[in-house]
Amino acid sequence: MVAREPGLVKDVVGGALPEPLRRLAGLGGPQDDAPGADLAAGPDPVPPELEGHLRSIAADTVLDASPAATRELVGDLGLQEAWLTLHAGWRGSAPGPAVEGTRHGQQLKIMGIPAEVTWTVLRADDDVLVLDGTGPMGLRLGLAATITPVGRRTRVALHAGLSGDPVKGPLGASVSRSIAEALRLSLDNLRAHAAAAGPTTASSGFTTGRAVLHRASGLRLDPRTPVIVGVGQVVQRDPSAPWREPADLAAAAVQRAAEDSGTPRAADLLASADSVYAVASASWQYRDLAAVVAARVGAEPSVTLQTARFGGDGGQLVINEAARAIGAGEAGVVLVLGAEAGASLARAQREGTTPAWTEQDAATRPTRSLGSEREANTELEGRVGLGAPVYNYALMESALRARDGSTKQAHQEKITRLWASLSEVAATNEHAWLPTSFTAEELATTGPDNRPVTSPYPKLLCANLQVDLASGTILTSVAAAERAGVPQEQWVFPHAGAAAHDEWFVSERATLAGSPAVRAVGAALAAHTGRAIADVEVVDLYSCFPAAVQIAAHELGLPVGDPARPLSVAGGLTFAGGPGNNYGGHAVAAVVARLRREPEAFALTTSLGWYATKHAAALLSATPPTVPFADLRPTVPIEPRRPAVGEWEGPAVVEACTVSHDRAGAPEWAILSAITADGSRGLVRVTDVDLVRRLESEDPLGWTVALAGEDLVVLAEGRAELPSPPPLPVLVEDHGPVRVITLDRPEHRNAIDLATAELLERVVDAFEADDSVRVAILTGGTSVFSAGMDLRAAATGQFPITERRGPLGMTGLPLTKPLIAAVEGPALAGGCELALAADLIVAATDATFGLPEPRRGLAAAAGGVLRLTERLPRNVAMQMALTGEPVPARRLHDLGLVNVLAEPGAVLQAALDLAGSIAANAPLSVEVSREIVCAAPGWGVEEAFARQADLAGRALGSADAVEGVRAFAEGRAPVWTGR
Repeated sequence: MVAREPGLVKDVVGGALPEPLRRLAGLGGPQDDAPGADLAAGPDPVPPELEGHLRSIAADTVLDASPAATRELVGDLGLQEAWLTLHAGWRGSAPGPAVEGTRHGQQLKIMGIPAEVTWTVLRADDDVLVLDGTGPMGLRLGLAATITPVGRRTRVALHAGLSGDPVKGPLGASVSRSIAEALRLSLDNLRAHAAAAGPTTASSGFTTGRAVLHRASGLRLDPRTPVIVGVGQVVQRDPSAPWREPADLAAAAVQRAAEDSGTPRAADLLASADSVYAVASASWQYRDLAAVVAARVGAEPSVTLQTARFGGDGGQLVINEAARAIGAGEAGVVLVLGAEAGASLARAQREGTTPAWTEQDAATRPTRSLGSEREANTELEGRVGLGAPVYNYALMESALRARDGSTKQAHQEKITRLWASLSEVAATNEHAWLPTSFTAEELATTGPDNRPVTSPYPKLLCANLQVDLASGTILTSVAAAERAGVPQEQWVFPHAGAAAHDEWFVSERATLAGSPAVRAVGAALAAHTGRAIADVEVVDLYSCFPAAVQIAAHELGLPVGDPARPLSVAGGLTFAGGPGNNYGGHAVAAVVARLRREPEAFALTTSLGWYATKHAAALLSATPPTVPFADLRPTVPIEPRRPAVGEWEGPAVVEACTVSHDRAGAPEWAILSAITADGSRGLVRVTDVDLVRRLESEDPLGWTVALAGEDLVVLAEGRAELPSPPPLPVLVEDHGPVRVITLDRPEHRNAIDLATAELLERVVDAFEADDSVRVAILTGGTSVFSAGMDLRAAATGQFPITERRGPLGMTGLPLTKPLIAAVEGPALAGGCELALAADLIVAATDATFGLPEPRRGLAAAAGGVLRLTERLPRNVAMQMALTGEPVPARRLHDLGLVNVLAEPGAVLQAALDLAGSIAANAPLSVEVSREIVCAAPGWGVEEAFARQADLAGRALGSADAVEGVRAFAEGRAPVWTGR
């Protein structure tokens, strides 16, 4: 059939139209060409890729739109939901512009029946788009769109091909008629939107819908593929009045980045920026640095972003976020910048002046913020002197030496050799603050220019923060890079980014010499890209202090001291410069220049914030990625947490020690970390002059010490073993696809304090992220499920509320997988709320549930009352909420709240049996069924069945549905794939 006249139009968009739809009427109008002009030849021939199907259907129409605007709409697969009437939903995230060879899943409605189809893009050029799909029961589909200029308008022809058992026989004719009608209505949608939009101006366009050929590799790239096209750096080693503020330096760096891109239209590239991201300046705090710089370089962005006030991870975070936004189609050109003018500010202050730099209105805010503003230290850490990086990293350095079993002299030689290698790199870096090469002996020798700071660090082993430095990086989509005329030889691709954080407070970490977060970040990057970190040719590890480099290298499996692969490309924060939060920006700029010279090499860049706390990293290469960029948030392996104490009883073993020196180089006080018998970490500040000198001159690691009042007493020298950390308050054990999560604070009746809540959040996050685990069971063992919030801890101001999952570490954010509560003994207050957060409850016959908060002047704020009203008759819920009296499990079983009753001591096994019956089913079917149960209460009567059908279609059209039917017919157990 050929549909040329307007018919019934079904408006599937509603509200604001997507920009490509608004541009459909961008050229031409009724006066340009008569309707139907140049259509005498009929619809375009069927694309050869669709030949051979059992049935073929076609329809065409003419749009008052340019071929380019039409191609952008039709070529952006994600926009099918706005015009293709067959569309019912996406399997996973919506696809982007069509790129040959890519695959995506879509749920269609054919004759009103949901069908899950997996599409492969066979062809995607200027004139023709062809998709080849496979569906349930052997269904094969082809869908093509051809675009032909008609004067100043465009003819669009849609072709569909069908094959397979579902379209054979009489049913095939009905399916064909249904699809023919759908194609006609889809074309009516396009024409109606074009008429409604009216003439529009040209698009700034984040994507064109057209694949971009990367000539060196021969790969055709998704037009949204992010790429770094320009980098620029500014160094002002001898600042003088009039003082240039950070915004001045950043603007100059961004302009250099535009020039570095190689485009003859550098000013246009800057003006086209739709987003500007800034690393917060530590030397002069702006409320929205991105906006200030944007105005100075002629950009008018719709989005400005600024990182957290403090954190060296910001320099990498903004690069990763810019790449993510571009890949998601949220941005096309992003300027990334960071700058410090600490040297200028220090000199101005020495001269008795304060620079008249930009002050923004108190109401000024960036569009977005990025990174954590969480405080860096506990009260105890601040009290003993761990309030600055140099002391924390020096303490870590001591722990590293203990881990390696080294002497002071051997370890000093190791770290000065490492830092000497960085100085050699910086000496060849034209943008380094201190481009001077030092020998290890020079770095180890203290004197007026290299005074002792805190052992084992003299000044030249510390980050140098008084610098005037700025960096600018321009990221674009490859489509935008082509439009801007950026030569492909300048392109460097972010392949993946990742970020995670360690146990937040240094004093509470299991060890001072490791970083599970860095390990997780490295593993995530390697898994996504298929590139082992050990095989990466170019590396720049964030190098504020030697401890940071050694910890990261150890966790990533990188050797320290390999002359063939130095661990920095820029030269580190001592020599290249420690520009507040933005060293990562300079590292990426240096790496980009290196990768352009070595286009087949891969590079790893890392950044960190606070005290090896916040970590971010990326893999980059001038070779294009084979999988889309992803900004990853890996689950960090769980390690025991050590409680930190400022006083203790009995002996403790010295874990780490550092001695602070005055500006004349004399030792003045020490910070000592000692592990007590119960595994806690004792922190003390030693001020006794004689003991401080002894701690510096001798080797206290492994000594046994005690506190006598406020004085530290040495009980025994020699290296004793460190006591293990206390046991975890949350235990995890897997039984095949079922994960058992056990609250293990029996001495506190499994009450939840902040540390337990934070651990529970991490355990739940890990469960959600682990595809091999299908169901979780939450239990408290055989005596008590949980007494809820730890009131004694709460009385000290520590409430069990976490950043993501809220009260008790899990009740504020619903899970996406089934959770069973296995309840023995009392489940009271927050314990009852934890049980109610589960999907199913298995309880002992003598278990009790209750919300006694009103008896203590509190309220069940972790969702307990809300969930009771959903699951119990109103009057029963009201009685439990108002009286606070416990209710027996038997009564709640009769009312349907408790699913299964078991004898005391047998609850966990009963829960495992229930979980096993769930895990034996098809993953998609369980996922969809659970989603329907959770969502249905919010559906209206008229929409309920349609919404149910939409969700159920994911399972009905899946490969597992085919496998389930086949396995039943063959009398065997099905083998599920989750697809």
